Amino acid sequence: MKNTGGSRGAKRRAGEHAATAVEDGMVVGLGTGSTAAHAIRAIGDQIRDGLDVEGVPTSFQARQLAIEEGIPVVDLDEVPGVDLAIDGADQISDGQLIKGGGGAHAREKVVDAAADRFLVVADPSKRAETLDGAVPVETLPAARPVVEHEIRALGGEPSLRRAERKDGPVITDNGNVVLDCEFGPIETPDTLAEQLSMLPGVVEHGLFVNLADEIHIGTAEGVTVERL
Repeated sequence: MKNTGGSRGAKRRAGEHAATAVEDGMVVGLGTGSTAAHAIRAIGDQIRDGLDVEGVPTSFQARQLAIEEGIPVVDLDEVPGVDLAIDGADQISDGQLIKGGGGAHAREKVVDAAADRFLVVADPSKRAETLDGAVPVETLPAARPVVEHEIRALGGEPSLRRAERKDGPVITDNGNVVLDCEFGPIETPDTLAEQLSMLPGVVEHGLFVNLADEIHIGTAEGVTVERL
């Protein structure tokens, strides 16, 4: 479930605006995806101007970009905490998110939840009246048939995410598979999030409920910030 809508300029403005919240001495969660990548590059620029921070990447992609930008990378167990996390979203409604288009939502949720402040960066195409996108569910490979059965019992329709340039499924950085699950309009994200979390074999799902502190939306004119 990868939403590729939105202009590059809007994404860049959102990412760069959120990066201005980074202060000297912070530990920063580095999100995954095209909009979060703009924030990582902006932090790299600030480091070259003398900023002293450490970054906790949420994926192989984020780690590689951070290294290229000269950001010192650390793991969660190497730092006392995360001061600020900047990450994108695939869909946003009333402060709630669907994430996981890049398959990194398990690590993203750990880092974003650990942060004192979680800033979401996006372009206007990610906004929705009601969450209705497919919810990525990272699943232990051996548990896939059981999880699929339970998701159907919850009213969802799971689909194994296939790799684009290789035979077989997408494999996450954690060695698991991803089920993209269609539920239609999700009127109560908190209820569905709890139900999915309780399923044996589910590592993590892409519903981020009550985690975001600010939403930075890039537009053609600038950036709007919603504080939650």
